[in-house]
Amino acid sequence: METGVTCYARGAFLPNSVSSSQHSTALVSPSSISPSFSSKSLKSSSLFGESLRVVPRSSLKVSRTKNSSLVTRCEIGDSLEEFLTKATPDKGLIRLMMCMGEALRTIAFKVRTASCGGTACVNSFGDEQLAVDMLANQLLFEALTYSHYCKYACSEEVPELQDMGGPVEGGFSVAFDPLDGSSIVDTNFTVGTIFGVWPGDKLTGVTGRDQVAAAMGIYGPRATYVLALKDIPGTHEFLLLDEGKWQHVKDTTEIGEGKLFSPGNLRATFDNPAYDKLINYYVREKYTLRYTGGMVPDVNQIIVKEKGIFTNVTSPSSKAKLRLLFEVAPLGFLVEKAGGYSSDGTQSVLDKVIKELDERTQVAYGSKNEIIRFEETLYGSSRLKGGVPVGAAV
Repeated sequence: METGVTCYARGAFLPNSVSSSQHSTALVSPSSISPSFSSKSLKSSSLFGESLRVVPRSSLKVSRTKNSSLVTRCEIGDSLEEFLTKATPDKGLIRLMMCMGEALRTIAFKVRTASCGGTACVNSFGDEQLAVDMLANQLLFEALTYSHYCKYACSEEVPELQDMGGPVEGGFSVAFDPLDGSSIVDTNFTVGTIFGVWPGDKLTGVTGRDQVAAAMGIYGPRATYVLALKDIPGTHEFLLLDEGKWQHVKDTTEIGEGKLFSPGNLRATFDNPAYDKLINYYVREKYTLRYTGGMVPDVNQIIVKEKGIFTNVTSPSSKAKLRLLFEVAPLGFLVEKAGGYSSDGTQSVLDKVIKELDERTQVAYGSKNEIIRFEETLYGSSRLKGGVPVGAAV
């Protein structure tokens, strides 16, 4: 029987093709990595290499179509490995997404056990006490190095390309926000990780629509891993179980209409009359206000509740803060694969060319009618009324 290596507690998914000698060297950052990224505390016991167990790889469930071809079906209840194996034939992408899942699991634990003082929330990592956002940053870089399939990585905390040592051909480049909402960890609000995966070695001169995968980790009362892959429809939620496994619990393929709004950057209503008009419309029409101050939970609720809108609009005195590469494009991919829509006011955020690593933009995510209302209120017309194929047609 074919076997794969999975882990419980703090181990990792390790395909049989990777030897134990590779395991130890994979944890050392490449020599070409930017000096701004320090890996001195990245020990093999910090994330990978513990509690590894060899278990049988579950057989795939298949259905036979009328033309007798075999179709693999991803099902609720699948483990993360089972789901990914069914969802894509790309073994490199499977490994990368599994390694990121291990990092998210460890971050979830570290956030939950962080000690918060007057200036920062910290936790131990190796021999250091690190702020939880920097700790998450290091764990994610370690996971990407360990995957062996990441060529370049770039973090909101370290906005420079880091060479992870993976291949260009058949490899990926990853951009991530290690801990979105880190300033509200001390108040015990939900926070999360965001990342997008692009093929090859480029993170500029590309669009969000070029992503092959995107995901977010949500650390709240439950820890969940929400991901979307270019190869299959829908956005998929995995729940972290007590035994440390990610289990597939929800698919979202349609974002419907519903009176739920999350208005970010409300200070912009002071000198942006159109945004002020839009917010007043939500209040007048008795929309339910659900806004936490964390972008991850506020966008995630659109996917989970399958309705609503999130807005973050700029004004002359309140400039854009959200980064296209690290936050807006990956979340746009998740929302549109779930059947929703995104907009910067005139186009889908997935169609915006990423010109600089630190490029910023305004954004709205939500159902079709809500995005039409957003575009019409702010700019007088909406592209969605012109029959332009957007949204779920990613």
